[in-house]
Amino acid sequence: MEYEFRRNRFEGTVFATFSMDHEVFGRWFTEELANDVERGQSILAVISSLKLAKTNHWRSVGNDLTLDMDTEQVRIFVNAIDFEEDYEVEEGMALYDLESEAYCGLEDFEKALQSWLVFIQEK
Repeated sequence: MEYEFRRNRFEGTVFATFSMDHEVFGRWFTEELANDVERGQSILAVISSLKLAKTNHWRSVGNDLTLDMDTEQVRIFVNAIDFEEDYEVEEGMALYDLESEAYCGLEDFEKALQSWLVFIQEK
């Protein structure tokens, strides 16, 4: 999973861009977490609990995206779509969900989150 963080110095906004198949992670960092260092540190504490098996599962429902973590992986998905249900679509048609749902390993997410927190605190 590759990612890049950028800053608009004129507006003071920050942006995260993640590699193909992980685009929704960029949306989550940019829109849901943004500059909230305290929340980011809180999520890192949850990750520590998950890695120590003190917690088995944790979920945070945001405005548009949900962050779902367990002891092995992280899932981010759009709130408006429930991927738990099977969808029937016409033959030859497929639902494009690469920008709506993505998974990664817990440790990969932890590294990305740590990098994001360093980035947003830089001047």
